[in-house]
Amino acid sequence: MTVWALTDSWTMTRRELAHWARQPVQVVVGLVFPVMLLLMFGYLVGGGRGVEGAYVGFLVPGMLALTMAFGLEATMLAVTQDLGKGVIDRFRSMPMASSAVLVGRSAADMLQSALSLIVMIGVGYAIGWRWHGGFGSFLGAVGLLLLLRFAMLWIGIHLAMVAGRPEMVQAVQILVWPIGFLSNAFATPEAMPGWLGAAVEWNPMSATATAVRELSGIPGVADGSWAAEHAPLMAVVWPVALVAVFFPLAVRRFRRLSH
Repeated sequence: MTVWALTDSWTMTRRELAHWARQPVQVVVGLVFPVMLLLMFGYLVGGGRGVEGAYVGFLVPGMLALTMAFGLEATMLAVTQDLGKGVIDRFRSMPMASSAVLVGRSAADMLQSALSLIVMIGVGYAIGWRWHGGFGSFLGAVGLLLLLRFAMLWIGIHLAMVAGRPEMVQAVQILVWPIGFLSNAFATPEAMPGWLGAAVEWNPMSATATAVRELSGIPGVADGSWAAEHAPLMAVVWPVALVAVFFPLAVRRFRRLSH
């Protein structure tokens, strides 16, 4: 049964990857958009309120965390389009594991997220960002970033099935921007009003960004609240908690669609 489910999941993953070849523009846009944000804030907008030292060293880890939140619209649209076109119904009629559809979608998304990280890290190095921690710390940071993406992914899958139609996805996308920018990706919470800074410090993306900065060897990034001082712990706790909530919700929603 397990081998059957894994084989079906790999088949569905290949189906999602085949869409990349037919929609290269969408893939390129997904890779280029966070790069544009990084360059815009690094060179045009500036920012870095309250940041000591080189801003690029603070900005790049924040943008890596923010990249894990953006781009969910592609996954959400793919899920809603499959629902609207009756693709899910056709898959139900086939002798395949019911979990393969969601697993295949999530696996393809994680592969694209890993590719986005590679591109962003390369651009970060090109504009002067350097990793001062060890290789183990680097792998730990990449793991935390992908863990955050995995949590955001299941939130997106669940919301896509709740929305049901591609048109409704746009309304959900609007919520991603405030939550994403309500983080310490571009400025320190200390430079913000007290109530806003407190909210920012407890944002899951802030925890991951701070943890990545700490692992990269930037001094003084963990000063402040309890959440900031325990950023690596919170960078694990937040995504695990979100997956624990939204993964069962997504699976239950999918099973309801299957009846």
